[in-house]
Amino acid sequence: MKLHHSSKWIQASLVAVIAVFSASSAYAQDTGSRVAVVNSEKVFNESNLAKAMQTRLQNEFTKRQNDLRDSAQKIKTAAEKLDRDAAVMNEAERIRRQRELADQDRELQRKQREFTEDLNQRTFEERAKIAEKANLVLKQIAEQRKLDVIVQEAAYVSPKADITDDVIKALNSLK
Repeated sequence: MKLHHSSKWIQASLVAVIAVFSASSAYAQDTGSRVAVVNSEKVFNESNLAKAMQTRLQNEFTKRQNDLRDSAQKIKTAAEKLDRDAAVMNEAERIRRQRELADQDRELQRKQREFTEDLNQRTFEERAKIAEKANLVLKQIAEQRKLDVIVQEAAYVSPKADITDDVIKALNSLK
């Protein structure tokens, strides 16, 4: 089970550190500021912290996901049986079973929504922890390399300006 969600909402925390290093555009033009780029999605997917996060989330949510899948299969099987048996049932029994199935389906949908909300919340919490550590690493790299600006995701990035692998390496070395 791969748990992967859009990261736009968490990238804001990485953006916060960028503001620390931003120079005014006039200053940047005058002095030829040094700029680097980081691919935050790669950091969130490939660092050891991200891999550990995936394992934690899988351990936490796999049983619930399997239970939901099993419940959905039971409802599907019961619906197929009802379709087969409907012709030989009296109307009251058929209506009773249809209502039971509808109730079970509504309950399953509610549990699926709760699962998704819980998974999204936990993913957000785990990614926020990674972002906090990544912000510290970005600040250290900026100071070491005398960078004025670090931006996320760019239309074009020269390999010499991409510090993503360095960020991942620094994150992986954290204890």
